[in-house]
Amino acid sequence: MNLKLEKPIVFFDLETTGVQVAKDRIVEISILKVLTNGNKESKTWLVNPTIPIPEETTAIHGISDEKVANEPTFAQLATEISELIHNCDLAGYNSNKFDIPLLAEEFLRVDIDFNMDNRKAVDIQNIFHKMEQRTLIAAYKFYCDKDLTNAHSAEADTTATYEVLLSQLDKYDELENNVNFLSEFSQRGGKFADMAGFVRYNEDGEEVLSFGKYRDVSLKQIWNENPGYFSWIQNADFPLYTKNVMKNFVDKIRLENKFNS
Repeated sequence: MNLKLEKPIVFFDLETTGVQVAKDRIVEISILKVLTNGNKESKTWLVNPTIPIPEETTAIHGISDEKVANEPTFAQLATEISELIHNCDLAGYNSNKFDIPLLAEEFLRVDIDFNMDNRKAVDIQNIFHKMEQRTLIAAYKFYCDKDLTNAHSAEADTTATYEVLLSQLDKYDELENNVNFLSEFSQRGGKFADMAGFVRYNEDGEEVLSFGKYRDVSLKQIWNENPGYFSWIQNADFPLYTKNVMKNFVDKIRLENKFNS
């Protein structure tokens, strides 16, 4: 089976220094780009994160400080990666919650604009959890009857993720073979305005917070009641993409107030 695509889709996986989107860095990135005609191209890079890799993290993916000491930094790779994924939808395993937000953070950190405005995101883990409730290793065995012997290698995980999605499409009649459907189906917890899940859309299409004392409160109501909260967000330890969403909202409100005054 081939994916039915309106534009190219990039399957990708990151190995990182840790799991904190706002703080951690990429140490390996693997990309599998599937074109609309079914042709594929792939690329994998080791990345010098410019910060120490904790020993407990190295124990998981096998990438040490020494291994990446002479590898390019993300800043040196960013333009090439940005061009490779330009005008592509994105897909991965747990990518909505982790890989896409962290990749966005890396781009924004080196002043390369990145957003999901014209992209769809397909999270194969969310499809899997809705259908079977298991891990990537189990998913690969369950759907493809293969053993993922090189788990936590970005390249192996990326290829396995692509194969799992194809097998999911074969297995479940209710899954439609188009990225629009798969993107919507693989959303969990509603549609998010940012990519780390701090700001989401409610049923009326309003941006609301998904955490803290203002959970489920619209940004507009928060602005009317406590505009200083937006300054706190900008100075706190939130991902840059989340801060940009909040800043753009404030800019929009101020512009509306200027024209309505």
